[in-house]
Amino acid sequence: METPNDFTSTIDLVRASSGKRFVNYLVDVFFFYVIIVLIGAAIGIFAPEWIEFLDSTDPIYNLVGRILSLVLYALYMGAIEAMLDGKSIGKLVTRTRAVKLNGDKINAGLAFARGAYRAVPFAAFSAFGDPSDPWQDRWTDTMVIDENLSVRN
Repeated sequence: METPNDFTSTIDLVRASSGKRFVNYLVDVFFFYVIIVLIGAAIGIFAPEWIEFLDSTDPIYNLVGRILSLVLYALYMGAIEAMLDGKSIGKLVTRTRAVKLNGDKINAGLAFARGAYRAVPFAAFSAFGDPSDPWQDRWTDTMVIDENLSVRN
């Protein structure tokens, strides 16, 4: 049986608003693409023969590229949330955090599961609504809280 951690043992949890969740998404996607561009630049410098392969207009390569980007985004988000105890770059900006439904911090397994569920087609559309309750939250029994509004007792 898990015991509550110091962060949430005496906290009233308040879900992050849909607006903050959307800002999280925009910031996280921006930083993901910055990293991808940097990786692309490194490939261009150190392995220029790969540029033609990566720049192909063949529909199969396009599909593979899209699948690869979804997988990389899932890994990126899982790694960031695992390293930062449920936070991502976007969550740092908006002062929000992913936690278990009981308020405990998420572990690396849940962070990577949340990342993987983001790669499910149309998962982003599941975040519409108020409160925002996207698939990565529902399927992992987690939620994103607003740290400014979650009050210690």
